[in-house]
Amino acid sequence: MSRRGSVLHIRTHWLLLGLALLCSLVLFIYLLECAPQTDGNASLPGFVGENYGKEYYQALLQEQEEHYQTRATSLKRQIAQLKQELQEMSEKMRSLQEKKNIGANGIGYQGNKEQAPSDLLEFLHSQIDKAEVSIGAKLPSEYGVIPFESFTLMKVFQLEMGLTRHPEEKPVRKDKRDELVEVIEAGLEVINNPDEDDEQEDEEGPLGEKLIFNENDFIEGYYRTEKDKGTQYELFFKKEDLMEYRHVTLFRPFGPLMKVKSEAIDITRSVINIIVPLAERTEAFAQFMQNFRDVCIHQDKRIHLTVVYFGKEGLSKVKSILESVTSESNFHNYTLVSLNEEFNRGRGLNVGAQAWDKGEVLMFFCDVDIYFSAEFLNSCRLNAEPGKKVFYPVVFSLYNPAIVYANQDTPPPVEQQLVHKKDSGFWRDFGFGMTCQYQSDFLTIGGFDMEVKGWGGEDVHLYRKYLHGDLIVIRTPVPGLFHLWHEKHCADELTPEQYRMCIQSKAMNEASHSHLGMMVFREEIERHLHKQAYRTNSEAIG
Repeated sequence: MSRRGSVLHIRTHWLLLGLALLCSLVLFIYLLECAPQTDGNASLPGFVGENYGKEYYQALLQEQEEHYQTRATSLKRQIAQLKQELQEMSEKMRSLQEKKNIGANGIGYQGNKEQAPSDLLEFLHSQIDKAEVSIGAKLPSEYGVIPFESFTLMKVFQLEMGLTRHPEEKPVRKDKRDELVEVIEAGLEVINNPDEDDEQEDEEGPLGEKLIFNENDFIEGYYRTEKDKGTQYELFFKKEDLMEYRHVTLFRPFGPLMKVKSEAIDITRSVINIIVPLAERTEAFAQFMQNFRDVCIHQDKRIHLTVVYFGKEGLSKVKSILESVTSESNFHNYTLVSLNEEFNRGRGLNVGAQAWDKGEVLMFFCDVDIYFSAEFLNSCRLNAEPGKKVFYPVVFSLYNPAIVYANQDTPPPVEQQLVHKKDSGFWRDFGFGMTCQYQSDFLTIGGFDMEVKGWGGEDVHLYRKYLHGDLIVIRTPVPGLFHLWHEKHCADELTPEQYRMCIQSKAMNEASHSHLGMMVFREEIERHLHKQAYRTNSEAIG
């Protein structure tokens, strides 16, 4: 019985194998019959009436291969970024959970009384609904509009320029470049892999293949940020052989506020060593000491002054001013260092920093034409921390008072010129000379580069050292810090780059654009007034 079953099993096996071979043969014959002609005169698939050679298909395959390689690289980068973000978020959540378990800072920050959505995706969509993306908002005036900035693959066209940025720039900061690249890649992902609810139909290429957009099809984009909601992006793509554009709107919503840290800072015993390099300019020093007396001696009282004086001429006058101010106020916390050398600002600040030998101290590098308030000194203390932060305030630079107050007999006193108005001055965003940093950080980083001679360059070199290091650089406009106008002289011995920087600074310091324009067209204005007066007199006589 078992033998008969075995024979039946073998026969069934061979029968199935025969049927499989027969089906394969029929399929092979069918494919031969349906295959296109392969001789040189036969038509290949494509447009009707067109012939395609082997080279065309090789080029097409190579193009598709390059595209998919590029796409694969892009997806790998996005996956790596998502993994990193997921890991960072997991660490943050784990840290927050640990703090919650031990009872430290147990109550989280709540921006409002509304209950946060339980679903994160629901919350993100609510941010989009609140923003001015699909529906416009009623605004009280033209000043309520949040303008867009536009960009292409290589350039950003910006409205907020200051005095040193250009209306058209390459994105300098790496985070901005990465942001725009990520946005364009996300837009391509939306176009090339549409959802069912997207208002677009799949289009086909010349050979019936799926139409794939790439970075070269990006035409332009716009973005703007509503600071309490998120950033909106409008992207436009177009292929050369198509008439219509593809438009994608993206939105990067901001999440709820999260507390990073909360701390108490005691600055009551924080002494600031104000270091002033000086050569001649005794009148400016006398004015500086008036401000020093009013703010540092009479109000703050936690100050040490270090003056590093270059040369012999004017040294006795500087000593006399120092002794006069300090003796009448009974102030003795100052040091005068005399160097019989040619003026070099970096050298003077290096010497002034090393002259302090009483342990750690916060230093404020200051010029003789700087006016500061007691509030600024506190900002200096609050925004610098040894081993962690250095403070680079943006100074408000005053224009030439002879031009600003040309309609008055004489300019008002300096204290009355200290206003933040467009025609009175500007934020000196290209200057890095005034800075608050701890002595240990300054010495660790190596101080100023003594190879830099003359005007200007040493400040930028030091600033770049901090940017290349591990310390946080706080850079922000400060209302209590003013640069008083003074005549600038650009020496012939400066290098071409330093001379260009000096002339640029000199031009920007004179007056606002409107005041300079009025000076340029002064003769035209006077001719117009003369004609008006002549016409009025003629009508009166007639």
